[in-house]
Amino acid sequence: MSLLVVGLSHRSAPVSVLERASLSADAQSKLLHDTLAAEPAAEAAVLATCNRIELYADVDKFHAGVAELSTLLAQHSGVGLEELTPYLYVHYEDRAVHHLFSVACGLDSMVVGEGQILGQIKDTLALGQELHTAGRLLNDLFQQALRVGKRAHSETGIDRAGQSLVTFGLEQLAAGAPVEQWAKGKRALVIGAGSMSSLAAATLARTGIDEIVVANRTHARAERLVEILGESGTAARAVAMADVARELTRVDIAVSCTGATGLVLTGDAVAQAVGESLTEPAPAAPEQSAAALGCPVDFPGTAAAGAAMAGFGVVDGAFRADGAAAATPGADADSLELHGSWAENTERRIAAERKDIPVPAGPVKLALLDLAMPRDIDAAAHRVPGVRLVDIESLAEASADAPMAADVDQVRSIVSDEVAAFGAAQRAAHITPTVVALRAMAAEVVAGEVARLEGRLPGLDDKQRSEVTQTVRRVVDKLLHAPTVRIKQLAAEPGGAGYADALRTLFDLDPDTVAAVSRADLNDADVKNRGRS
Repeated sequence: MSLLVVGLSHRSAPVSVLERASLSADAQSKLLHDTLAAEPAAEAAVLATCNRIELYADVDKFHAGVAELSTLLAQHSGVGLEELTPYLYVHYEDRAVHHLFSVACGLDSMVVGEGQILGQIKDTLALGQELHTAGRLLNDLFQQALRVGKRAHSETGIDRAGQSLVTFGLEQLAAGAPVEQWAKGKRALVIGAGSMSSLAAATLARTGIDEIVVANRTHARAERLVEILGESGTAARAVAMADVARELTRVDIAVSCTGATGLVLTGDAVAQAVGESLTEPAPAAPEQSAAALGCPVDFPGTAAAGAAMAGFGVVDGAFRADGAAAATPGADADSLELHGSWAENTERRIAAERKDIPVPAGPVKLALLDLAMPRDIDAAAHRVPGVRLVDIESLAEASADAPMAADVDQVRSIVSDEVAAFGAAQRAAHITPTVVALRAMAAEVVAGEVARLEGRLPGLDDKQRSEVTQTVRRVVDKLLHAPTVRIKQLAAEPGGAGYADALRTLFDLDPDTVAAVSRADLNDADVKNRGRS
């Protein structure tokens, strides 16, 4: 079995696709169950955040796994496979481990170095353990990812390379002014009381803002957040969602991050709050084909996608032809590589097309920060005079040019070392059941020979019998010690998986015995992991 990840993120897909492909909690659970029901997968975990959806699985067939996981993502996200396929990336085995460790360290985040992803990875692991879809491989992988992420934040200054999405968003709203100075004397409305909204409220409280109003669908959660803010000395009160329109007329800043599937604030509602009208949108650009936008080939989708993927290899997450790409007529290796680059740069292309969005020329009456995916605030709010809107899409554009700290190189080195260590540990663990089975067989041989000796020499007293037994065991242990230690070392090296097969063949070990040891290890790991969650 091998680790495979199929996903899309802010680096590969435009926000318009990401927000439609978002997964609810129920959809994540169904996706995990359906992934395990699929033939190629033995374990599964889904990492779903506001700017990424990734499906991890332990598969026995690469091409079948890619096709199956891509199809399942399309089915559960609600975005058709034909539309979703160009934005998907694939990582396999060590590259998949490297990807997750990089994500855990914040290297793949929209704002480099942000630490919120660690909590989201922890939630992913907890869901996999709760639903029993994460077995030994994914439990080891995600627990190690958490350790790597914590190590990166404790041993380097990666935190200085970027801030949380909330802080970065507030800096964008402040437009170059110090956030504390910009927020002084202002009142804020926080819509939602989940983890991101709570973080936004706490961040605003630290700026010294005058008052925070919290609106949430469940009033008790809003009250709880208000209580916490009050303990920190910040004036705060809770209101019902029905009061959002009225409160919007009284505040200077509004931050929204809910799990709503539709808009929480429409463009008209924002316009009414500031006493303005929506300006006319810019004329729509004529529809262009993929080729006109620079995409060299029309990538196949629907039922053809699985067949087409069977002819692709994967290099650093980009689909490339491996010499058998006849499934896509006219698609040679160069054109597929170009397609991968085109897909990865799609968001930058879309960001460039957003340059016609007007920035308020006069004083800003209302500053809006939308951290939800799908979005809570209508993008039309950009066209309301006196309103400044920062959303996930504009944050992606702004962060693309953000300076990288020198510590990033150190974190990358940590990730590389940890990937090598994880791979070695997994390869060594792969041979452990075989070594255990070998030692069990040797113990049976010793027991049989001692029993036979007692039958031939019944006059041995207890002390003599014990000495003979210990001598035979020492001989067997000494004969097995060096080979088993060496074979574990060899198995930990790249390409060492074949040593387990060689050991089983040389000693004629019963495959059922080896499998029984593996099952026992999995059961022990499951009990330990349930205790950690």
